[in-house]
Amino acid sequence: MNSSDIGGRFLARRALPLLFLVIFPLLTAARSVAQQKTSAASPTTADAQRQQLLTAAREIVQAARYCAVITVDATGRAQARTVDAFPPEEGMVVWFATNPKSRKVAQIKKDPRVTLYYFNSESPGLGYVTLLGRARLVEDKAEKQKRWKAEWGALWPDRDASYLLVEVTPERLEVVSPKHGISGDPVTWTPPAIDFRQANLTPH
Repeated sequence: MNSSDIGGRFLARRALPLLFLVIFPLLTAARSVAQQKTSAASPTTADAQRQQLLTAAREIVQAARYCAVITVDATGRAQARTVDAFPPEEGMVVWFATNPKSRKVAQIKKDPRVTLYYFNSESPGLGYVTLLGRARLVEDKAEKQKRWKAEWGALWPDRDASYLLVEVTPERLEVVSPKHGISGDPVTWTPPAIDFRQANLTPH
């Protein structure tokens, strides 16, 4: 082995650590940029999916108009009845009216957890909406005047005394809509959902 070979190997050994010091930061920086792009894209995708669910839910609710209000009675059994609820407001908050002496009011006082179920049998392709939330009984006169339908006069002749509002603040929204391409898990059939308490989507 001549001196030039020895010198070449020596230089190569000295160059490798230097080369590593140059390349490693570049690889780290590239990976960081890729991760930032991925993390930046994820919220956009989640927001789009969330909006898709909300859009589909509002269309289903509007088509159904009436919904089933499900409460829990003193024995722990679910009790359901149909109500003519108002269209969902911002944040999918739903209001409906009832008789203050009704069973649902007594049940809500003991357990505010309720479920609203929307389905239109004339348009089954729209799917269904299940809204789980907490109910609040509202007797405020201004709210009663704001949320009133003229045709309800015969049902509630005394709006101040016989008319009670219920506000449902959603905690979870589940949607299935063939029209919008929204379906449940292929194995468990669990529908896509929005968890309002966490402000994000919930997996199937």
